[in-house]
Amino acid sequence: MPSSGLASWNYESFDIMGTNNSIIESGWKIIEDLTTNAYQIQQQALDEILTQNVHTEYLDKFLHGNPDKKLFKQKVPVVDYEYIKPYIERIENGEPSDIILAEPIIELTRSSGTTSGKNKLIPLTAKDLDKRTIARNILPWSVINKFVDGLEHGKGMYLFFVWPDTITPSGVRVRSSLTSCLMTSYFEKQISRLYTSPYPTILCLDINQSMYCQFLCGLLQRDEVLRIGAVYSFVLGRAIRFLKEYWRELCGNIRTGQLSDWITDLGCRDALSTILNKPNPELADSIESVCSCESWEGIIKRLWPRTKFLDVIITGSMAQHIPTLEFYSGGIPFVSSYYVCSEGFFGINLEPLSKPSDISYTLLPNMAFYEFIPIRQTADHQNKEEEIEPVELVDVKLGQCYEVVVTTFTGLYRYRVGDILKVTGFHNTTPQFGFVERQGVVLCIDAEMTSEDTLLKAVTQATHHIERLGIILMDYTSYADASSIPGHYVLFWELKMRQGSDDLPMEFHNSKIVEECCNIVEESLDYLYRVTRKDKRIGPLEIRVVKQGTFDMLMGFFVSKGTSISQYKTPRCIKSNEGLKIMDSMVIGRYFSQK
Repeated sequence: MPSSGLASWNYESFDIMGTNNSIIESGWKIIEDLTTNAYQIQQQALDEILTQNVHTEYLDKFLHGNPDKKLFKQKVPVVDYEYIKPYIERIENGEPSDIILAEPIIELTRSSGTTSGKNKLIPLTAKDLDKRTIARNILPWSVINKFVDGLEHGKGMYLFFVWPDTITPSGVRVRSSLTSCLMTSYFEKQISRLYTSPYPTILCLDINQSMYCQFLCGLLQRDEVLRIGAVYSFVLGRAIRFLKEYWRELCGNIRTGQLSDWITDLGCRDALSTILNKPNPELADSIESVCSCESWEGIIKRLWPRTKFLDVIITGSMAQHIPTLEFYSGGIPFVSSYYVCSEGFFGINLEPLSKPSDISYTLLPNMAFYEFIPIRQTADHQNKEEEIEPVELVDVKLGQCYEVVVTTFTGLYRYRVGDILKVTGFHNTTPQFGFVERQGVVLCIDAEMTSEDTLLKAVTQATHHIERLGIILMDYTSYADASSIPGHYVLFWELKMRQGSDDLPMEFHNSKIVEECCNIVEESLDYLYRVTRKDKRIGPLEIRVVKQGTFDMLMGFFVSKGTSISQYKTPRCIKSNEGLKIMDSMVIGRYFSQK
């Protein structure tokens, strides 16, 4: 049996305070064991899951107490969240969690809800949280240290945010998955050694106070910063806009050695008292000279000159924010360390310095039992996967796209994650996958189906046109407007100038620039869309330009509904009527395709 066990895999078995080399060696040994013995570990994972949970109410109705793997595939259906939702609701209302899993749960983790418009609640156990802690921290650290030298001689300025716990009617705690990871004893032990942000500044529930104090600490320690990160690229981009608003005040705090009065969180004030303990006008002047420049192009590199990489997820819908971060970064490379979703932590990037378009993730075979539904392309270009038998991890084919199905240690059985991945290669016997898109995130008016990936590629083509004019697309979303006859696609774009003022000049709104972008988007969509448009079954595509800060308002709306800011992802297709009203209220220009 492979040496990397399953249930016993926990961070207490690692010398987390040991030398950098010992941690790296331990991490790489795990990676090599897992990827070399993928088939055996996958079978062991499924055996363990079925043996533990075969007598739960959920599995018993299909397996009748028999933990046979073949029977499992024959009898247990492939399902989505709506199928298991009634079981989760029963746990919320006080029934024991053993209706779906035998191991006690410690909490329910909450998804962002920005893709479907609704939050999902996923059970979490203590053992699974231990495994996620290793996968999220130790393994990526081991990988990046093989490619980037000297990281042990500095710190990371990472912007992490927790979200308030909620309690179900029966007393079960509900958290965001990131909050669960940040609240572990592992993270608390490591924070002072690895990061510039004191633990209390991360635990502060006021997002603005937390971000302000984390930036202040990062600026005070700017000469020690070797890496900068957040979970998603959107969060880091928004943080730089926050810095642009507050840098003068931050410089004032550094110059006087006094924290602003509006920072009222006691944990933040206590933490800053040991760092911001004397006036430092020289540092304040240095930061001011950088931030007062007309253009903020390359601001990250200029403020933190020793930074070796930006650590943010930039795949999937986050790819849209790459141009913004490239503008701010000054040529610093990106590292997209891991593949994670609401249902679990599943993969890591073994080539961290690869180009964004080449990023692939190696799935960790001990984190879940994986199955993959092949995605077939039919003549009408729609994805069809009905009645196609899922294949196992080691049976996927190079170049093929699949929808991911997981059976987890936390009560999900043959569960459709909703992500489409493409096999890009192998590490030892374990396949590597590039993220393609979210399943079901589509625009549809007639017979056509436009996927998230297709829309992203079309928008990217159009942005080349405006980038030549010094205009940057900050963010976008869409919806299918069926209120008109015929219906048509609507894109919301937030734009800014690359140089000088963020606001667009008046002559921009009187030009044909955005109309041409509408044309380019339509020309870049697939064949069926273009045919349907030619037949006038779909109306001209529309771009609605919105005011600066609109997407921050949209994020604020989702955060007010329970989404953690650290997990937030801009929905590429808006499914919330309230969210749509926010976008429409901020429109400053409407443009239609003229072709």
